Amino acid sequence: MTADRADGTSADPSQAPGEPRGVPRHVACVMDGNGRWAARRSLPRTSGHRAAETTVIDVIEAARTAGVEWLSLYAFSTENWQRPSSEVDFLMRLVRRVVRKHAALLHARGIRCRFLGVADPRIPVPLARDFADLMTLTSTNRGMTLTVAFDHGGRGDIVEAARSLIRSGVPADAVDERRFAAHLPFPDTPDVDLVIRTSGEQRISNFMLWQVAYAEWIFPQVLWPDFRAPHFLECLHAYRQRDRRFGGVTPYTNGEPHP
Repeated sequence: MTADRADGTSADPSQAPGEPRGVPRHVACVMDGNGRWAARRSLPRTSGHRAAETTVIDVIEAARTAGVEWLSLYAFSTENWQRPSSEVDFLMRLVRRVVRKHAALLHARGIRCRFLGVADPRIPVPLARDFADLMTLTSTNRGMTLTVAFDHGGRGDIVEAARSLIRSGVPADAVDERRFAAHLPFPDTPDVDLVIRTSGEQRISNFMLWQVAYAEWIFPQVLWPDFRAPHFLECLHAYRQRDRRFGGVTPYTNGEPHP
């Protein structure tokens, strides 16, 4: 069978590695290294966060052009609230500015935008409103889906899914992976094929724990503010060289067995 790419063309499984067949359907990025980028330049950590904006837009464009259908970016974790209040306040203002600045561009590119996280009262009301407005604006777009994980924690998502199952009265012996996944946030989101964590750190950091169960991981040494489209494409190339067996013996590409 063939799989439709975000640009509307088809990915033929009979094609050689490096052709559209090898493009991961869902790529997730842990955007790590902003603080170290700033420290190496004797700048405040906030300068690293500010510099990351260029990378975010560059990666979104690179993913869309490459034919990635789903892109998820880890912007702010539930644990990040423990950071100094001045840094958290700056991040809230920065994210709001970035959302408002690039909303029209994302919509023009046909990108559907989502925000994965809890409705935390600590999130400023204007920022929450901007999130909701962008999701509404782009809800009918059928290009790439961009999910920004903001105030997100993988464990929290799993706990909330369990609570939802209990509330719905599903009998224990009727619970399987498919039914459980249906209670996760945005249950139409496919499993992650490739996770890119910049800066060389090798941790999951409570990111989309259910969805990354069988993802391939790549840990480029480059810090996120220096990460650009060529680095992203290098990661896609490395992904194409890997055989994904999902515990079996037959190699798979994006969930489909190789011919």
